[in-house]
This record gives sequence, C-alpha cells and structure tokens, in this order.
Amino acid sequence: MTQLSKAKQNIITDVIKKAAEKEPLSAEELRENIAKGSIVIPKNINHNFDPVAIGEGTYIKVNANIGISSYKSSLEYELSKLKTAVSSGAHSIMDLSVCNDLEHLRNIRKEIIKNSQVMVGTVPIYETACKVAIEKKDIFKLNYKDILEVLLRQAEDGVDFMTIHAGVTEEVLKKLNNDPRIGGIVSRGGSILAEWMKHNKKENPFFELFNDILDIAYQYDVTLSLGDGLRPGAIKDGTDRPQVQELIILGELVDRAREKNVQVMVEGPGHIKLSDIEMNIKLQKNLCHDAPFYVLGPVVTDIAPGYDHITSAIGSTIAGMSGADFLCYVTPGEHLYLPDIEDVHQGVIASRIAAHAADIALKKHGVEELDSKMSIARKNLNWQKMAECAIDRKKVEDAIKKYDLLKLEKCTMCGEFCALKRNY
Repeated sequence: MTQLSKAKQNIITDVIKKAAEKEPLSAEELRENIAKGSIVIPKNINHNFDPVAIGEGTYIKVNANIGISSYKSSLEYELSKLKTAVSSGAHSIMDLSVCNDLEHLRNIRKEIIKNSQVMVGTVPIYETACKVAIEKKDIFKLNYKDILEVLLRQAEDGVDFMTIHAGVTEEVLKKLNNDPRIGGIVSRGGSILAEWMKHNKKENPFFELFNDILDIAYQYDVTLSLGDGLRPGAIKDGTDRPQVQELIILGELVDRAREKNVQVMVEGPGHIKLSDIEMNIKLQKNLCHDAPFYVLGPVVTDIAPGYDHITSAIGSTIAGMSGADFLCYVTPGEHLYLPDIEDVHQGVIASRIAAHAADIALKKHGVEELDSKMSIARKNLNWQKMAECAIDRKKVEDAIKKYDLLKLEKCTMCGEFCALKRNY
C-alpha cells in the first residue's frame, strides 16, 4: 500500500505523523489532503530519512539539482554537492547525472541515495538514454523494455520521486510544429523523446507505458513528478499553446495516477513573464485538480546569465505566493556551466529566501517568528543572535569576523551615527 491508499482509508501513518511535525497542519489535515491528492509525501519504501510534505497549506519546499556530466564526473564531488545542498537547507535532491559509463552512473545514484537524509528524485529518461547510447550506439533504438528496466532498478534502489515526461505526445508536438518557438524544446528529456518519436513515427513510450509505470510506482510508493517536456526556455515562448496543451494531458495523467493510488505532482515552467506567473499557477491547479506544483524558477528574464539564481528567486516568490508548492533551485551558472559547490549553495539560499518570503505573504503559521527574532537582534545589535536567525548563518558569521563586529558593537556603515544606538 502507498501513503495515498492508506490516507484514503483514513489511516494516519508514521510517515504522515513525522511529516506533520514540520508543518503548520495537523496529521489529520495532512492525511485529508494526501487522500484528495493536493499533498504528497515522496518517500520510497527503500529509502530511510525524515519525510517532508509538499502541497496545499504546507511550507514551500526547495529542491537542488546535482549530478555528473560527460565532461565532469566525480562521486566525491557529487557527494560534496549533496552535503552542501542539505546543509544550506534543501528539502530534496535530484540526481540528473548523464555519462558514457553506465556502471559509474548507477553507482553515483546509489551513493547519493545512501548518503541523502532528504528525498531523492531522478529523471529516468536520462539513464535510459545513456543505457541505449552505450549498449546499442543509437538513441533511436530505445524501446519499452529499456524504459521499464531503468524505472524498476531506480525504484528498487530507493528513488523517492521520478520525473516522467509522458505529456510530450504526438498531439502536443503537432501544436509545436504549428506554433514554432524561439527556444524550441529546452527540456533534455522532452527533446530526447520528441526526437525519438519523430524518427520512429510512434507515440511517446512513457505515455504508452503509463499503466506499467504506475504499477512500479505503486509497488515502491514512488511519487510521480509529471515533467513539463515543453516548458518554455525563452520569455517569448511562455504560456504558448504547446505548453498549455501538454498541461491538459498532464492533468489527465494526474487523474489516472490517483485512481491507481500513486502519489503525483506536476512540474511547471520555466521562462515566463513576471506578469504571467500567477495565471500559470492557477491554470495548473485548475487543470491538474490541485496537484502539488513543482516549478523551475520561474526565470523572469533571459538576459541575466550568471545571475539566474536571482531571476528565478524573483519568479519563485511570485509563484509561491500564487500557490506553487515546490521550488527547483536555479543556480548562477544555470545557462553557462555545470554548477559547482558554491553555485549549489547560492542556488539553495536564493530559493529558500523566495520560499520564505512567499510563506510570509501567505501568512502561514509561525513563519514570521524568525523574522521578529532577527528584528529584535538587530535592534539590540546582537550579532551572534543575528547569525542564528539568518538563512545563511555562515555569511553573517564571516562578516562578524571580517569586520570585528563583536568588538565594535556597531556596523561599519553607520559607525557612531548608528540610529539604533540613539534608542529613540
């Protein structure tokens, strides 16, 4: 049985109780929302960690993407990124590894799961594509067996949630051909499947295999994250017909997953205008029957490479205020290079700031308490307390040491003209 099937039977599991301890909702409220599908708790039966809830009424969660590439590959380095992401406050990790060594690829994933005390997600089409490319030397020879083998192996290994690109159908691709974009398809998984479909003149294999995928997900209580293979990768492409058409299909797949008692959430854009974010969130919630929404950014301008942790934090705040439940971080180097450890740290911190700001705006219970504590510490020029209250504690502690603030008992900006020292 899955968390969803148990919730439908009015059973409050230990997983639900544990997750409720970290939320502004009671265990019963959590169970009710899990039963109707507006909250998920991604937790594979083979992965032992403290679970967290994602969805309606919960605190907004943050994900960090890590993983090797064909150009940079080190288990030790990925585990360092994992440690950095978690210590910076990420609630989940996604392993997006690709390389030309299948054994190394799988070992990376297993070690990440083994060492992760937060939920772990993957994108199975990545490993499937690597497997086919290595073994058959031709990505177009990918078949149903390849897909199901990878899905089953990842589920057995303990993956908590999987991005499934089942919405990139022949019907949707026709819309894309009739309504061309500046950026085209920027989703790695979406582009692989679109090219495979075009070459083989067949329907999306993930769409065709969706019932089999549900069976595997149910067996291990893997949460499906329905991937937005046609998310816009350019501001001009935001909220176009192909994106919306795919979202309609994802909404139908949400219903199918819930019927099979498989937890499901939906992924969203992408690059969109600031003014279109609220509309996108409400559209998803309506079409997908309030399934938790997992957004990449959104990135609100295309002209800030090197600063996309900022462009996405702006979009994430609006998205969170509008109802998005899960924020995938975007690092400073998103459009330039494979993120390094410092990029991971900055990406998580930027997304956590956005999530917290949105939770404040939504008046979620207890969120403002830490801000009030920080305000009091500032009023009292209590530098150590400020560090304790900060999202990035080390940043504050480093400044205290650098400028010898404990000895000065004032900041170096105002000095003797400090307004707080005047006690008005």
